[in-house]
Amino acid sequence: MTRYLARSVTDDSDDTIRLFCFPYAGGGASAYGRWQRTLDAHGAGVHVLPVQLPGREGRMDEPRFTDLWALVADMDEQLDAELERPHIFYGHSMGALLAYALAWRRQQRGANMPLAVALSAYRAPHLPAPKIADPDASDEELIDSLAALGGIPEVLLKHPDFLTALLPVARDDLMLCTGYAAAHDTEPLRVPLHLYAGRRDRLVSVSEVLSWRRHAGRGCEVRTMPGGHFFVRAHEGEFLQELAGLTRLYGSRVPVAA
Repeated sequence: MTRYLARSVTDDSDDTIRLFCFPYAGGGASAYGRWQRTLDAHGAGVHVLPVQLPGREGRMDEPRFTDLWALVADMDEQLDAELERPHIFYGHSMGALLAYALAWRRQQRGANMPLAVALSAYRAPHLPAPKIADPDASDEELIDSLAALGGIPEVLLKHPDFLTALLPVARDDLMLCTGYAAAHDTEPLRVPLHLYAGRRDRLVSVSEVLSWRRHAGRGCEVRTMPGGHFFVRAHEGEFLQELAGLTRLYGSRVPVAA
């Protein structure tokens, strides 16, 4: 099994959609650790597959990528076999950019595509990357910025070891987000886009999420959610109810194996 997947993919049935979840900046696969149980309770009919990037959690021994397209190329190669079955991409914040860029690359090379791409809390890629902090921000300034957005639970702010491990990952990920080149905007995705925006998000406005429409070649649905940038954490139950409705919709279109 590829190290990009934190869970086994051998136990899903032929008619189960795979939901590949890409992490936000500084985050890892554990951000989606509770989703399977909740989505099962909603009858979502999906196998949640959190994507584990190098240099964090179970892959701490590996170097992190700071070049977006190098990471996307590696994911494309390593996940290719797992993307032959019906699947959906989901990404939050930086994860939205990763999900979109991977789908775009696969479209360009004629590979199997997701049934849909769901993106939350990120600007369309033809806009400048959201600015969480200055590149030369001190550790204290970066922590304050992440905490203000809800990216660091308050209880963890009192744990220096956690912050020491988080900051290098967050800095590299912020560099990763600046690596999208506008030259890749020449062709919209030929799959539906489903967009989610926090109504009180101070980093990415609803209008900036709406700007993804120019990249949608097969339709675009936009929903607003209560909360700020990390509404997927603060209002997880409500968001997963929305996501379950989406996966049921596409699940109904997947032929059942004989």
